[in-house]
Amino acid sequence: MKHIIILGDGMAGWPIKALNGQTLLQAAYTPFMNELARKGRTGRLMTVAPGFHPGSEVANMSVLGYDLDKVYEGRGPLEAASIGVELQPGELALRCNIICIAEECIKNHSAGHISTEEADELIQALQATLGNDRVRFHTGIQYRHLLVIKGGDKRISCTPPHDVPGQPFRPRMVRANVPEAQETADLINDLILRSQEVLKNHPVNLRRMEQGKDPANSIWPWGGGFRPQMELLSEKFPEVKSGTVISAVDLIRGIGHYAGFETPEVEGATGLYDTNYENKVSVALDALRKQDFVYLHIEASDEAGHEGNMDLKKRTIEDLDNRVVRPIYEAVKDWDEPVSIAILPDHPTPCSLRTHTSEPVPFLIWNPEIQPDNVETFDEVSALHGSYGLLQKDEFIQAFMSK
Repeated sequence: MKHIIILGDGMAGWPIKALNGQTLLQAAYTPFMNELARKGRTGRLMTVAPGFHPGSEVANMSVLGYDLDKVYEGRGPLEAASIGVELQPGELALRCNIICIAEECIKNHSAGHISTEEADELIQALQATLGNDRVRFHTGIQYRHLLVIKGGDKRISCTPPHDVPGQPFRPRMVRANVPEAQETADLINDLILRSQEVLKNHPVNLRRMEQGKDPANSIWPWGGGFRPQMELLSEKFPEVKSGTVISAVDLIRGIGHYAGFETPEVEGATGLYDTNYENKVSVALDALRKQDFVYLHIEASDEAGHEGNMDLKKRTIEDLDNRVVRPIYEAVKDWDEPVSIAILPDHPTPCSLRTHTSEPVPFLIWNPEIQPDNVETFDEVSALHGSYGLLQKDEFIQAFMSK
């Protein structure tokens, strides 16, 4: 049996008073996810282990069954793997957002969703002025980039910028957790402040401001760590001889790299509501015909949640249902070799909070051989009655791969 996980990043959320207490996943029109819930089995998954921040890297590694206590090193090393930066011993890799700061506050974590082309010019300027034998900047995708520090100390506290929209940036700068890490914290904070001088009058930002767009006027490093020691998924599940991770997000592609999967680039994949769903589905189905396992990651709902845009998030959930779940299900349901489909978010991203939370997420598993439970719809409330109950650690991936 082949396996595909369709992950709607941040798709889950909280009840909304304006929707009569429904979540957006309940309110959205999702006939195909509901059909698979009726024909399959459902449950809930704890994707954020106690003591871990509810980041997408934590949650997606949990979905794949990795023991975070053994392998977690932060986002930075995953971003590095995705863009082809092979970390050397002692190199600290940090996710490096380009953000917008206005009136001493973090206006947004994405510089108004700056394009990769614009961001590349800014990263090159930062490397030319702030880079040296110890500090390197690497271009990633859109606002998500990489900072590598030789000899850096990872025992620091960094605030993810998407957790603090609208809040003053200076109190959220890097702090050392131990005296030995103070030099690294001071270095990163100095880079943040110096980046603001480099970027404020850069031609890219002058053009953006003329066009009424947010300037990308500061870096914000976080999620630092060293190269992780992750086992290949094929070592855990020998039946997975080959696989593919499809995502517009570097950190997800990095997880795929360390898991031993292919990580193709998809034309038109943006990580936003305007992503090319059809191309992602086409690549996913092509991969599934040739390989054993596909992990199809869709970022759009998470970004809409970070923006606090309920209408947009509802639309992204409906797009995932109609433009991803429908064509994949209709394509594979009659294949000679059966296919098992799992659908779930990695974490909630409530629009009212505009960041991630740690509550369990709903999931469904369908394949032609499964015995259905009594759940009729796919959402946070219905999943409470699912036959899988509440799963933790690698229980979800074990259940999914058991058929």
